[in-house]
Amino acid sequence: MILDLISQGVVIVMILTFSFGPAFFALINAGIREGYKHGSMLALGIVLSDLFLSITVSILIYFGLGNLLNSPKTQEISSVVGGIILLIFGLTYFIKKSIKADDREELVTQASAFFLISKGFLLNLFNPAVWFLWLANATAIGKTVHFSLVKMILYFLVVLGIVLCLELGKVFLAGKIKHFLTDKMMNIINYITGSALIAFGIVLIYKFVIK
Repeated sequence: MILDLISQGVVIVMILTFSFGPAFFALINAGIREGYKHGSMLALGIVLSDLFLSITVSILIYFGLGNLLNSPKTQEISSVVGGIILLIFGLTYFIKKSIKADDREELVTQASAFFLISKGFLLNLFNPAVWFLWLANATAIGKTVHFSLVKMILYFLVVLGIVLCLELGKVFLAGKIKHFLTDKMMNIINYITGSALIAFGIVLIYKFVIK
């Protein structure tokens, strides 16, 4: 059982850390343009969202309600809301003014920290793919630990602790190249990130609703 948990944990960590979803682009953008402090707050929000999802899905599975996430109505609603959220966040990257990363490091306040954590939380929370990823993770881990809710939650706490460390590492490495970028290049990075989020939002709405 221990080997199964370790192997499953490695898979979860790799998928969450290196999947090229909306949260990934936003996180790298924050690390490059705005520095480590901003990026770390965003990373914390993303991982807290994963923690919330892992616990929520584990509880649903424990009480035999996991199929609720697979219903067409649930997928449709989550896709519409998620698509709109991604479109809004994507558009904000096109109206940001160019401010040097070193200057933005000085602008981290309690209010901005709360905003960044909330942004990371929502970007991850309203991505339906993440919900179904955690449904698969919780189902697999649940079978391994005989659907013990306490063991499932403790396991995900450990795994997500590792994920947070790796996310902070990504932000740190991204921030290392900020000194070599001009304001024009930083604006281009902003446009790429915004375009990626808008594309994810359009795909979600089209795939589950329009189509």
